[in-house]
Amino acid sequence: MAGQPGDEELRGTTSGADRPVPILMYHQIDQVPPRGTPFRELTVDPSNFRTQMHRLKRLGFIGLSMHDLKPYLSGQKSGRVVGITFDDGFQNVHTYALPVLSSLGFTATNYFVSRQIGGSNVWDAEVGVPAAPCMSKLELLEWTAACNEVGAHTLDHVHLPAIPAREAKRQIEDSRKELEDIVGNTVDAFCYPYGDVSENVRCMVEDAGYAHATTTIRGRARPSHDAFMLPRRIARCSDGWMNVLRKCLTG
Repeated sequence: MAGQPGDEELRGTTSGADRPVPILMYHQIDQVPPRGTPFRELTVDPSNFRTQMHRLKRLGFIGLSMHDLKPYLSGQKSGRVVGITFDDGFQNVHTYALPVLSSLGFTATNYFVSRQIGGSNVWDAEVGVPAAPCMSKLELLEWTAACNEVGAHTLDHVHLPAIPAREAKRQIEDSRKELEDIVGNTVDAFCYPYGDVSENVRCMVEDAGYAHATTTIRGRARPSHDAFMLPRRIARCSDGWMNVLRKCLTG
């Protein structure tokens, strides 16, 4: 419809060097918990996720991992692309999201809490979020075998700016090493747990050898953005495919 936000981008008339790149942030892909459950909005129903991805594909979008998105983030390439990211490494992403992504030829990045591979979201227990299993090593390797990316989300899902610098450095560096030992490849992507980041923490991530890092700051990424402070748009349980499309085209 003429005059709607994002029409220029859907027509492909926005300058490639200036074109903002949407990066979607998901957590769990599973049956949505009952109302009143803490952080209920972070779980997207599998059928809703499938519809979102299929609609984006039908509209000409290509879903890409952060690794595959790099030339678009730097302005070297342009196209109708969207970054697909998942925080925490939940098993239900392997169960429900992986088959959808594979069927569409999409790739995605999953940020793993390295000490909870084969474990669960123990970091959520104190706020009442129901326990949910994380991917096993085998499932993580199946994720990468399908051309998806493994990113780091610290050892234990900690509030990095709130802990001593030495421990923050260990959480950032050792999670990368542990994940690289599993996948047998370089881990370039990092995500700040809870979106908590300071200038000191940001520098630690860069010094640890990562290529980029994502935040919970709302917006779309541009080539001018700091590669270690990339914004994303969160997908919530209440978002239909039209809302997700709007998040890809605006903000």
